[in-house]
This record gives sequence, C-alpha cells and structure tokens, in this order.
Amino acid sequence: MRDWLRHHPDVKTIRVAAADLNGQARGKRVPVRFADKIVKEGTRFPYSALNLDIWGEDIENSPLVFETGDADGVLKPTERGFLPMPWLDAPTALLPIWMFHEDGTPFEGDPRQALARVVKKFHDRGLRPVCATELEFYLIDDSGRELRVPPSPRSGKRRPGADTLALRALDAFDQFFTDLYEACEAMDIDADTAISEAGIGQFEINLLHSDDVLKVADDTWLFKLLVKGLARRHGFAASFMAKPYDNWPGNGMHMHFSITDNEGRNLFDDGGPRGTDLLRHAVAGCLKAMPGSMLLLAPHANSYARMVPGAHAPTGIAWAYENRTAALRIPSGSHRARRIEHRVAGGDINPYLMMAGVLGSALIGIEDALEPPAPVTGNAYDLDLPQLPVTWQDAIDTFEQSPEMARIFAPELIDNLVRTKRQEIHYMAELSEEEVLDLYLDTV
Repeated sequence: MRDWLRHHPDVKTIRVAAADLNGQARGKRVPVRFADKIVKEGTRFPYSALNLDIWGEDIENSPLVFETGDADGVLKPTERGFLPMPWLDAPTALLPIWMFHEDGTPFEGDPRQALARVVKKFHDRGLRPVCATELEFYLIDDSGRELRVPPSPRSGKRRPGADTLALRALDAFDQFFTDLYEACEAMDIDADTAISEAGIGQFEINLLHSDDVLKVADDTWLFKLLVKGLARRHGFAASFMAKPYDNWPGNGMHMHFSITDNEGRNLFDDGGPRGTDLLRHAVAGCLKAMPGSMLLLAPHANSYARMVPGAHAPTGIAWAYENRTAALRIPSGSHRARRIEHRVAGGDINPYLMMAGVLGSALIGIEDALEPPAPVTGNAYDLDLPQLPVTWQDAIDTFEQSPEMARIFAPELIDNLVRTKRQEIHYMAELSEEEVLDLYLDTV
C-alpha cells in the first residue's frame, strides 16, 4: 500500500472511508504524512457511524449510541489499498476501510463484513460465486426548478427524448465517458460496455464478472462515488436514484452470478440451455427469499416509485429463460456462461447488502435443495404471480420477520437496518416531493 503513495508524490491528503448501511461513504480526511500509521494501526470512529440514517443522523434509541457510550470500533484498510479520486481538483488518495472490534473480530453491523460472511459460507462448501453488476444512471441538469437532461457539451442541445442504444447519445457526452473510463482504469474498476438506455439522459455501464465477490461489490460502490463526483466536475449531476423522473424508466442494478468449484468449473452448466440442478436450487432460494430481501433491493422511499408493473422493474416473483419481464432471468448464450440474472434491485442499493442478500438466498436454496416452480413464458406482468412487497413499510416489516434473512445476516445488522429505516420512514412523511427528490438525487 505504501508503494502506491511513493509512486504518487503529488498526493498531499488522503480520505479513509467505509460504507454505512445506506451505502454512504463515512470517514475522515487525513494529511498524507499519517498514511503509514493508518495502514499499520487503522483508524477509529464510533460503531454508530456505520448506522446513520440517510441524513447522517444518529438512530434514536440505537444500542450503538448512548447505551454503550457511543464506543469506537477499529477500521482497517481493505485489500483494495490506496486509490486516486479523479473527481477532486487536488491530487487525493482514497483508502477504503472496514470495521472490526478491538479484539480483531469483524463488526457485524458493517455491510462489507456481512458480504464477507456470506462469501465465506460458499467457500467453506468448496463453492465460488462469480458475479457481475450492471448499473443504470441518469445524467441530469438540476440547476433549475425542474430536472432536465444536460445540454450536450458538443452541440449545446438537449435530447428531446429517449434514444435506446444510440451511439449519438453516448457521443453527445463523449468527454465525460472518456474521462470516466480513464478514471475507472486508474481506480482498477473493471468497467466494460456503456449504452444509452430507455430514459432521457439515462445510461448503463456493465462491470466485469469476477470470482472476487468483495472486489465486485467494491467496484460497484466506488463506481457510484466516481460517476456522481465526476459528473459534478463536468457541470451536471449523475444519479442512481431509483426513479428521478415520473414519466421515464427508473434506474436498475442487475446482478449476474454463477457458481464454480475450486477448479473454476461452472456448476450451473449442464452442457445445454436448461442448466443444472444446482442452478435451479439457487433460483428457488432467490425466489423464496425475495419478499424478505426486498428492503435490500429497494431500500428507500423513492425505490417504490420504480416498482410498478410494465415499467421494466419486475413486481412478480418468477423466473424464466431469456425473458426480461421476470424477476430472475437465465440468459441465453454459451452454456459455459450459464448464470442467473437478478433483475429486481434499483440503482439506489447498497451493493454490499444487496449482493449478500442475493447470494445468501441462493445458498439457502442450495443447502435446502429447494425446487423452483416452472419457469414462466410471455409477459410476466400479465400473469397471476405472487407479488413483491409494494410499500416501503411492508418491505421493512417483511425483512425483519424473514427467516431467510435471519439465516443470512447477523441479528445486530438486521436490528440496526430496521431501526434505520423506521426512523427514515417517520421523518420522510414530513418532506415534500421536491425535498425527497433533492435528498435522494445525490446521496444514493
């Protein structure tokens, strides 16, 4: 880690940051001369700092605050090491960190620790998840009272409507995307294909698959920070908010995953299009746990504006082969790449919690040898299917009571997240629609 700083002598300050339960970066600014001390000893801040509400306020009556004296945890660097922060004017390094107790055991209220816990369960069984994420976001001019697509830096014109898979839409913001890919390269974020999407000023970028699940989650979290920061440097906003516009599609975050053995063989591949029994067990686990995991897939008040039938966001609990109306899709293509695409989550998720929930659900299906219902065909929105929770309150209650979530997450994390969301839902009732939009546009 220290070698990185020696090769970047222009860096004078560093940021140390961890993801809280909402995926917000919580941390400190530190002069670079103290970097060796942080690498060796870590840093400290209160356990409660990873359990703040979306406004950054303490959770009322949280056991992490006054009941325990608002005690400190120890935060140590992750495997990622130092990274540049290309969206800032001054050369700056970011050091991702995660939280431990004084005795070195993981703090189970840390979302990255929650994902590591799930990954370890796979590895203990000789299984290796392989994951990738696809992130949708809007580029937005939020300088006026109403949100609009930014004018193209090339032409000065605003796109009047959506332009799915249009090169001209990408070319209109060519310098932004050029800078974004260069920044991803510098930050070791494995960004792949970019496309224009179905919303006005909406784009999607895929991150490459890897069996290093924590790196995929890190890439996803860091990518969101990067896109939002870099867009501001270009004079507009970027938002992963689930539904910034009433009349345009929401932002999704699709996760693809397969499972290999320790030799790298895809255990979903049966040599044909159907897939193995292990694939169907994983599908069944994801379907069974989907209502309980809804709070991880749609964590905010605005998330549920996206979850309406026929709006490119699955609302029924079903799976299918090569069918984007289903919650779980088995993509076509080479049998060697047989995988599951989980299509429910919005772009506003915390990737650590969302990926822990999805992979943990799949593992339950594998451990219990669950069998899914028959795959659906046709338009899943027209079918009489079991439905996902349709309100934020229902999702909170279902998550708290879910036996599947209790198998995946530590009781401490479940309690902390439920307290957080109940506090948010209480105060959200006092906000106008404009205030809600302003809150979520930059934060999630």
